[in-house]
Amino acid sequence: MKVIAGLGNPGAEYANTPHSIGFEVVDALARSLDASWKRSSSFSGELAQGMLGSVKVLLVKPQTFMNLSGDCVAPVVRYHNANAAEDLLVVSDDIDLPVGKMRIRKGGSAGGHNGLKSVIERTGTADFVRLRLGVGRDARNRANVVGHVLGKFAAEDRAAMDEVVAKAVEAIGTIERENLETAMNRYNGWTAPAAAVAAGEGDK
Repeated sequence: MKVIAGLGNPGAEYANTPHSIGFEVVDALARSLDASWKRSSSFSGELAQGMLGSVKVLLVKPQTFMNLSGDCVAPVVRYHNANAAEDLLVVSDDIDLPVGKMRIRKGGSAGGHNGLKSVIERTGTADFVRLRLGVGRDARNRANVVGHVLGKFAAEDRAAMDEVVAKAVEAIGTIERENLETAMNRYNGWTAPAAAVAAGEGDK
């Protein structure tokens, strides 16, 4: 069993915000797998099961709010006899990556992300795979981190993030059906076309 957790904040007021882009990715993945979400009070989250090729996957959306994400993810991993270092993939936003970029890696620090920090603390390992999606920073005030990640996407960023979400689903499929190295080589240099256009890079 592979566990794929998308991090975000529950509630309609947090939809279409950078901090909940992980939810959008696992929602899109669930649709592609024709998997249905079920609320689990035992795990304080929403769960959906499906198959990626021959790989059985459990999708997770913690309903604990971001800084307590591990309170949902860690018990799910343990209950399903999964190994967090080998079987867990976490999708999250990253303010230090520009909009339209993604990074896949295994292990590393939380990088100031409270959701990742919680997952690391509660699973007892930092060695799980992360799919980090760039949401950039507030162009007018780079120190405005909270306001930026909890604010709604601007229209031009939303177009790029729609492309990122679709590509992230593809990347997860590559990780699970093929291997991590192939996915890293294929997607870590990718830029969403809408983001490239907005930056004046055209088809470069």
